[in-house]
Amino acid sequence: MDALPSHQELAEELRCLRRRGFPRLRHCSRDGLRAAAVAAGFSADADDELEGIEELLRAAVQRLGGGELRDADDCDPLARAAAHSFGLFAYRRGVAAADRRKAAAGVYGVSTERFRKSQEREVLDGLSSAVLALARSGTPRDGRSGTPGDGRPGAPGSSRPDPRTAVRTPLADPVPRGLRPQPAASRPAPGHVTVRLAPIEQIRDIDILVSSENVYLEMSKTFRPTVSGVLRRAAAERSDGEVVDDVLARELAVWLHAHRRTGLAVRTGTVVPTSAGALSRQGVRRVYHAAVATPVDHGNRYHVDPGTVTEAVRQSFELARAERKTLALPLTSICFPLLGAGRGGLPAADAAAHLLGAVHEELRRDPSWSVLLVTRRREYVGLFRDANSGPRASRRPPGTPAPQP
Repeated sequence: MDALPSHQELAEELRCLRRRGFPRLRHCSRDGLRAAAVAAGFSADADDELEGIEELLRAAVQRLGGGELRDADDCDPLARAAAHSFGLFAYRRGVAAADRRKAAAGVYGVSTERFRKSQEREVLDGLSSAVLALARSGTPRDGRSGTPGDGRPGAPGSSRPDPRTAVRTPLADPVPRGLRPQPAASRPAPGHVTVRLAPIEQIRDIDILVSSENVYLEMSKTFRPTVSGVLRRAAAERSDGEVVDDVLARELAVWLHAHRRTGLAVRTGTVVPTSAGALSRQGVRRVYHAAVATPVDHGNRYHVDPGTVTEAVRQSFELARAERKTLALPLTSICFPLLGAGRGGLPAADAAAHLLGAVHEELRRDPSWSVLLVTRRREYVGLFRDANSGPRASRRPPGTPAPQP
């Protein structure tokens, strides 16, 4: 395997390819893209080099978008702009560079000149980071099979399993009823709530992790022990220990820019989706960012209204149902921390009661979801037990499965 290219090298090659287009890829400088395509398993030799590079970029754009890519307003703008920039949508492969740039600028509703000076740089940077992430993972993201004897995952003669065909092993024993912490490897049963005593960044094989954010959607610093901080750190893509793509913060910044909310507060309870970045290697598909904390006292502390927790849970499920359709993702499980109980200042008992009450209501409407409540503090498990046995839980309609934290 050739040495992986630098982020800057990839960005330069992508800039050249954007101008020339895929039909003229043969005439572009592509040493870095070639090495990345080989490392990611999209190309084995010179015979499929051009095809492999194109498939690599398609996979990278899908990675930016967090799933199936469509040219629609509900899809990630960075991924859509990247697809337009390189002509990756159907029947757009041979479109002239000027027209591709105009279509990409239209995603953000800006002029082509403004797009060239601003958003286009973000597109190239983001796409370069996604290419590097695929190269480091060594896992093809399309449906190709390998050639005999090559080293790609799933290829005949290869010792590397293809994760696309892997199935999750079901639990040997059903999760017992009752409120008790479960080991980190277990997966909640559909229609039930499970409490896990573990750091949220170590959770595996849960489709959606929910992060608690402030109403400006500015994530916590990576060195802070908050839910926002630890998820930001865990999702970042690294090379030799250095962060090369601050995935969650970058995608939130793109969302804010696309919705013209940069530097402005969003409505409390708003939930914004991003991809999972490096957390995808743990089986996480999406990270949802719930704006629940409002800065007060010049930002020295936060306030969380109990009703905001309920609204954030409702919007999380609503968003998940929408993404199941628009992104064609098999989303079935979701994980919540104790929203608002940290720096938000909401008493932990109140936070647990509102969180569990909102989750019960959502499961009453749709018991197909598996819900995980995660905490690092053992005393919070007791709070969930108390909330589960309180008045809110007693109003659960007959036939609704009992929660199993």
